[in-house]
Amino acid sequence: QVQLVESGGGLVQAGGSLRLSCAASGSIFSINAMGWYRQAPGKQRELVASITRGGSTNYADSVKGRFTISRDNAKNTVYLQMNSLKPEDTAVYYCNSEAITTARVTKVYWGQGTRVTVSS
Repeated sequence: QVQLVESGGGLVQAGGSLRLSCAASGSIFSINAMGWYRQAPGKQRELVASITRGGSTNYADSVKGRFTISRDNAKNTVYLQMNSLKPEDTAVYYCNSEAITTARVTKVYWGQGTRVTVSS
């Protein structure tokens, strides 16, 4: 099994910054894409940003130019640097990873979520 543990959420004023981290651990052979999703109250979960093992990135239009996703393959960790935060960024942020286990099984895993609240 693979576990994803997020950290770095919290309360911040509009215009502020936060950095989220997500570390994968367990029976990992390799990790393919990693990403961040978010779910605001009453809304569906949506993709925020993703990154391939090689470093290619993809962002939601709403966060382009403000958020940066990165990863450390040696640490099996993905980061989300969030700048110029807006109240509409308020949500629970979930880490997502496609991992290949030591049993050579490919599966998508989710973290438990970390709450980000941006006050106006």
